[in-house]
Amino acid sequence: MSRPRLRDLGITVGRLPTGPHNAITDVPGVRVGQVSVIYDEPMVARTGVTIIAPREGPVSRDRVFAGYHSFNGCGAMTGLLWLEESGQLSSEIALTGTYTVGTVYDALVRAMQEGYGSHLPVVAETYDGFLNEGPAFHVTQEHVLQAISQASDGPVAEGNVGGGTGMKCHDFKGGIGTASRIAPLRCCNFTVGALVQANQGDRIDLMVKGVPVGQEIGPERVPLPQLGPEEQGSSIIVILATDAPLLPFQCRRLAQRAVIGLARTGSYGHNWSGDIFLAFATGNHLTSTTAEPDTVRMLPNSELDPLFLAAGEAVEEAILNALCAAETMTGQKGRVVHALPTDDLLAIMKRYNRL
Repeated sequence: MSRPRLRDLGITVGRLPTGPHNAITDVPGVRVGQVSVIYDEPMVARTGVTIIAPREGPVSRDRVFAGYHSFNGCGAMTGLLWLEESGQLSSEIALTGTYTVGTVYDALVRAMQEGYGSHLPVVAETYDGFLNEGPAFHVTQEHVLQAISQASDGPVAEGNVGGGTGMKCHDFKGGIGTASRIAPLRCCNFTVGALVQANQGDRIDLMVKGVPVGQEIGPERVPLPQLGPEEQGSSIIVILATDAPLLPFQCRRLAQRAVIGLARTGSYGHNWSGDIFLAFATGNHLTSTTAEPDTVRMLPNSELDPLFLAAGEAVEEAILNALCAAETMTGQKGRVVHALPTDDLLAIMKRYNRL
């Protein structure tokens, strides 16, 4: 039986309405595919890959404007130099564990032969080596191609899935989370969707709607993972999507607002944290392969505030959805990362009158 999302518990954050699935796939054309790799022999695998496809068809043939923000840079996201130089995203985005960035990168280049991908693809990582025996390099190119082929719109699986399979968050089990918001502008409404690979934060700092949940659920109630010195790092990857017609510098500004959702849940950017955020906008179509110019639109900067609000709210809820959805997992060497007890969460929120 799947665990509830945050709103299934009666807990809402923010004030903007969600899209129909409360997921990044509420942005028209955006699709998500995920493959989890879980087995115990010959080495323990608790890993996987998550693919975000910005368009229904190959994005290399209909590129999107994009921008990124590095809140703290102890992590990796490939392809950012060209993304910054060109302002365009021309590949699917892949999320995985630290050890398999190279394999996933090679697979996306290989996918070019099938009309997908780019020769400078975007692959981002967070560290799953507490539960997963990373040096075994469990994720293969075939796993990546499978995730691409399975990418679809609609509801998105969360928690211990895809690239988030082996992740922890605020010393609970973490992983993939997603959410969306409808941003009301004076001209019309646009959708902002967020997908996170949450592997960040300390238990004591976890906040839900301003409630110090991490302090309320101490190690005597839910044991902390026993981390070694090399495993103290914490990271989060945030992907933001919108159907608004934004230019690259506006996408970068939108990506910066992911910090708001991170802060509201109690993270502040640890020294060893890779907190890297990417935002892309599908409201323009960059299809010209000739000398003819593309025609693009741009929202006035003065109209962006609702999108900024939507981004902060969506990231906040995506992180909390990852925590709610993730299940207790045992990995290598018998190590255990426990799930956030949603019954306790609900009781705490009632006690603080936050429902």
